[in-house]
Amino acid sequence: MKHIAPDKGTLLVSEPSIIGDDSFSRSVILLTESNKEGVVGFILNKLLNCTLDQLIPEINLQLEVYQGGPVETDNLYFLHNIPDLIPGSLLIEDGIYWGGDFDAVSDLLKKGTITSGEIKFFLGYSGWERQQLEEELNSNSWVVVENTDSKNLLSNSMQDIWKKKMKHLGGNYELWSNAPENPSSN
Repeated sequence: MKHIAPDKGTLLVSEPSIIGDDSFSRSVILLTESNKEGVVGFILNKLLNCTLDQLIPEINLQLEVYQGGPVETDNLYFLHNIPDLIPGSLLIEDGIYWGGDFDAVSDLLKKGTITSGEIKFFLGYSGWERQQLEEELNSNSWVVVENTDSKNLLSNSMQDIWKKKMKHLGGNYELWSNAPENPSSN
């Protein structure tokens, strides 16, 4: 398998060996920042049991909220594909943007200008110091893969992305794609 660096825009796919880790077991993380200090990203496939209106009642929309990671879980973050409407957006790659002016987002949501397929919300983020992530990669906790799903990252179809990535990696990984999340449940 070709080695890919954990750069902005790539995906971290958790190895099957991360069993029992509530945050990262069966996670796929979009990396949104990668520099010499560290790496930041958001878990794409861990839906929380709350909606945006429960977190911010004045935005009366029941948009899904995802667990972005175990860091700063009391902060709301977002990815989107509408930088022309959200000032301060940062390009991640291939039409996917991170953050921007939340007041603008709030106004656009209240007006119904933004649809659920254009924005995805996260509580918290995933972050590593550069050396920490390198150690986790060396201990086979993660596989770095190219992001071939940019057009779907904001959709609800990301729930089974881990399984799809396991199948795509092939070999022993494919065996894990149909295994139960908790092997003792088998």
